[in-house]
Amino acid sequence: MNILQEFETIAAISTPLGTGGVGVIRISGEKSFEIALKITDRKTLPAGKICHGWILDDSVKIDEVVILPFKNPNSYTGEDVIEIQCHGGVNVVRNILDVVLKNGARIAERGEFTKRAFLNKKLDLSQAEAVDDLIHAKTSNFAIQSAKNLSGVLASKIIEIKGEIFETTSRIVAGIDFPEDVAEPEYSYLIERFTASLNEIDKILASAKSSDILRQGIKVAIVGRPNVGKSSLFNALLNLDRAIVTDIAGTTRDIIKENLDLGVAVTLIDTAGIREDENIDKVEEIGIEYSKQSAQEADLILFLYDANTGLTDEDNEIYEIIKDKTHIVVANKIDLVENFTEEIPNTARLSTYSKDGLDELKEKMRIFVCQISPEDTEYITNKRQQECLKRSREALQRALTAAQAEELQDMIYIDLKSALLALDEITGEVITDDILNNIFDHFCIGK
Repeated sequence: MNILQEFETIAAISTPLGTGGVGVIRISGEKSFEIALKITDRKTLPAGKICHGWILDDSVKIDEVVILPFKNPNSYTGEDVIEIQCHGGVNVVRNILDVVLKNGARIAERGEFTKRAFLNKKLDLSQAEAVDDLIHAKTSNFAIQSAKNLSGVLASKIIEIKGEIFETTSRIVAGIDFPEDVAEPEYSYLIERFTASLNEIDKILASAKSSDILRQGIKVAIVGRPNVGKSSLFNALLNLDRAIVTDIAGTTRDIIKENLDLGVAVTLIDTAGIREDENIDKVEEIGIEYSKQSAQEADLILFLYDANTGLTDEDNEIYEIIKDKTHIVVANKIDLVENFTEEIPNTARLSTYSKDGLDELKEKMRIFVCQISPEDTEYITNKRQQECLKRSREALQRALTAAQAEELQDMIYIDLKSALLALDEITGEVITDDILNNIFDHFCIGK
C-alpha cells in the first residue's frame, strides 16, 4: 500500500455474505460523510445518532437502512466512519457497496480498517492481532482468551516490563553521561532488576505452548481394526451421522475429519480399519496407510476394540503400534457383555449404540486437553510475539551475564536497548512495513 492509498476513503462489506437479517457496509475516511449524503435521501447525518433512510442509486431506491455515523477520532478506525445496516441478502449488500464505490470510495484491502485503527493509535499491534484471533476463534474458550488481549492484558504486561527495563537503562545512561554528578548503579542492583524482568518474560513464555494449542487445536485419531465401531464413535462424539456405518469390513476407506469443541479445537479423525489381508483392494490399502500416518501425527489416539470379542491378535498388533503415543483405550459394544474384564488398565467402557459411557469418554478427553492447555491461560501469544519475547529475553540474559561479570555498563546498555526494541515490536512502537503488511494480510476484507 502506498502513502496515497492510506488517505483514501475505503469501503467493504463487514458481515458474511449470505441470507440474513442484517448486512453491514463500512466506510472509513475523510469522504465518508460526503459519500453517505450523496447516496441517501437524508439532508444531515449527525454524528453519534442513529439515522434512518433509503440508499439511492441516482433516483432508484436500493434499500431501507439504518445509518450509524461516527466522527473522528471517536470511531473504530479513528477516522470519519459510516456504517450502513441494510437487509442481509447477498445482492442487497453488494448493490449498496457498488453505489458507495461509484461515489468516491475504493474497496478496502484485507484488514485495512483494523490497520488504520492501529496507525491512528486506537489499538496497539497486540490488540489488532487479537481482533483477528477473536474473529477466527474455533472455540468459545479461545474467543474468551482472545478478548483478554483485545482488552489490553498482554499489552499492559509488556508496557510494565518495558517500564522496568527503561528505568534501569535510564540510570545506566545517567551514570555514563554525567559521571561527576550521578553514580553508575551497583551491579547487585542491575542483577536484581534483570533477573526480575527475565522472570516476567518467562511467565508469558510459559503459556506459549497453551497459546499454540488454543489457536491451532489438536488432532484426535480413532484407531482400531475393522468393525469395532470407529465410525459409530466418530458420529457419536460429533452427535451427527457424518461417517457411513455398516457391518461390512473396510467400509471406511479414507480418513474423515470434523471439528469438535472440547475447550480446545479438536480435529477428530475417523480412520480406515487397520488389517492385514491379502484380499484387500488397492483403495483400502491406501486408506490403511493413511490410518497409520494419522496415528503417528495425532496428539491423542482413541484405540477402539470390540469388548464382546475381547482383544484379538489383530487388536494387539495395532496396540503395539500406538502404545507409546498418548492414547485412551476404549472398549466398545459394552452393552453386549455381561461381565466385562478389563484387559488393559484404565480402559474406557462404551456403547456407541446406547451412548452409555460416552460422557465419561469425553471427560477423559477433556482431562487430556486441560493437561496440555489449561482453560485459564494467563497470556495468549502468537508465534510472532513469542519470537519477540525470546529475542528480548536473550538480550536481557546477555545483560545479566555482563552485570554478573561486572563488565562496562555502556556495553550492558547496548543489550538493554536490544531488549526494549524487541518488546516494542510486540505492541507496534517499532515495526517494519513488511511485518505490518504480513500481519494484516491474514485478516478478512471488511475488518
